Amino acid sequence: MPDSPRLVFMGTADLAATVLRRLAADSRWSVVLAVSQPDRPKGRDLALEPTPVKRAALAAGLPVDQPARARDPGFLDRLRALAPDLIVVAAYGQLLPQALLDIPRHGCINVHTSLLPAYRGAAPIQWALADGLAETGVTLMLMDAGLDTGPILASDTTPIRDEDTGQSLHDRLADLGAGLLVRSLPDHLAGRLPPRPQPAGGVSLARKISKEDGRIAWDRPAVESWRRLRAFTPWPGAFCHIGSGGRTLRVKVHEAVPCEGSGRPGDRIDAGRGRLVVACGTGALDLLTLQPEGGRRMTAEAFLAGHPVERFS
Repeated sequence: MPDSPRLVFMGTADLAATVLRRLAADSRWSVVLAVSQPDRPKGRDLALEPTPVKRAALAAGLPVDQPARARDPGFLDRLRALAPDLIVVAAYGQLLPQALLDIPRHGCINVHTSLLPAYRGAAPIQWALADGLAETGVTLMLMDAGLDTGPILASDTTPIRDEDTGQSLHDRLADLGAGLLVRSLPDHLAGRLPPRPQPAGGVSLARKISKEDGRIAWDRPAVESWRRLRAFTPWPGAFCHIGSGGRTLRVKVHEAVPCEGSGRPGDRIDAGRGRLVVACGTGALDLLTLQPEGGRRMTAEAFLAGHPVERFS
């Protein structure tokens, strides 16, 4: 469609691939380029693995550019030569320079997985779940040079359910964001979607997650540890250390539920045969499935059959 708006898409992760597939399937515009961060080595042989966005772009027959940095002069020149009407960004992984933001005449739109101004930054999905929010959502933001500080174009919400994990919430928000984007783009391109400044109150930062965030701290309330376990599934996963048979064993906890109970944090509470209930700062956690380091995932009953538990740390 020669007269359709020309779009460039910038993204790297799985969430961005979901948005790109929805964007590329719509005939109301033309995606002329997909931009992703460079492929990274993975696995034991450290072979380069294409990013999710690169895979999605190639499947859709789109050209791909993978600059080392979004501010590379050569990359910026290539973007200018394309003369895009709009750049759409989702989970790209780098701050974009003003020189790039100035290229498209309709600006750069970011699909951000929180209700801004809350949870600006790298990991809004996980921290919204870990903090016990009742709902979260997605925001379309007209980008500026700050960290998720640009004016809001549109937003949509979804409840956070007790059964949600970081993965399930990620997948739902990816679909929600993709849908909101394709519904909103025609109005934005036609000038019918005025941007609104973000509220001054309610600002929070969703910092990048580290492996250490998955460590279960038994002096926390059980409900808080339960939320964090779900939030950090699948990565980095919840883990702890168990004193067993005179040695310390690192164990990954895949499933747990909060329950009643009291005791010194980290002590096992006698809750009946086959159950592994651990006292927390407030309440207790009933550990349902575990995985010892180097072993397989198993139920608490199977774990106890081979690992006499002395104490959790």
